[in-house]
Amino acid sequence: MADKEKKDKITEKQSIPQTKVKFEVYGEEMIEKEVKSSGNSGRIYLPPNWVGHTVKIIKVE
Repeated sequence: MADKEKKDKITEKQSIPQTKVKFEVYGEEMIEKEVKSSGNSGRIYLPPNWVGHTVKIIKVE
């Protein structure tokens, strides 16, 4: 990754407000889990019956 791209990503992350916002979401089921490390990313395992369905992930802390 070029230096300019790295700087752009850092600037982009720093410009995100660090205040909490309220989301109102309607759905059928909710699971609260902790994201686990997986290489250079994070991972959450969900029930197999959720495969093929749309989910929304909200970072709460």
